[in-house]
Amino acid sequence: MEYTNLGKSDLKVSRICMGCMGFGNASMGQHSWTVDEEQTREIIRHGLELGINFYDTAIVYQNGTSEQYVGKALRDFAKRDDVVIATKFTPRTQEEIDAGVSGQKHIEHYLDQSLKNLGMDYVDARVIIGTS
Repeated sequence: MEYTNLGKSDLKVSRICMGCMGFGNASMGQHSWTVDEEQTREIIRHGLELGINFYDTAIVYQNGTSEQYVGKALRDFAKRDDVVIATKFTPRTQEEIDAGVSGQKHIEHYLDQSLKNLGMDYVDARVIIGTS
């Protein structure tokens, strides 16, 4: 596996990032084609064996079950410092804006929930999905 720095950071990531949108409880989200936890674990374990250390998920993938499956598998099969985790969340809704929820509070809420889903103390990268 080849590795490179993530952007201008000192994080060394595999040139192949495993996208995790296909993982999660198929009955709990927008996609009926996602794979269950057992299959997720097999795929992640194989990815780790191949040297993939970069995993990209999102709180919105299957209502958080992607993050839950990914986090559990990585906790079971890898040392936290050996993997790089990216997650994403949506922008504030109009209702949040109208209610005075700041962008910072919105991000803190989603990050806290992602950390809980992943069962981790930190993520390495976070991105807002959308343009609002």
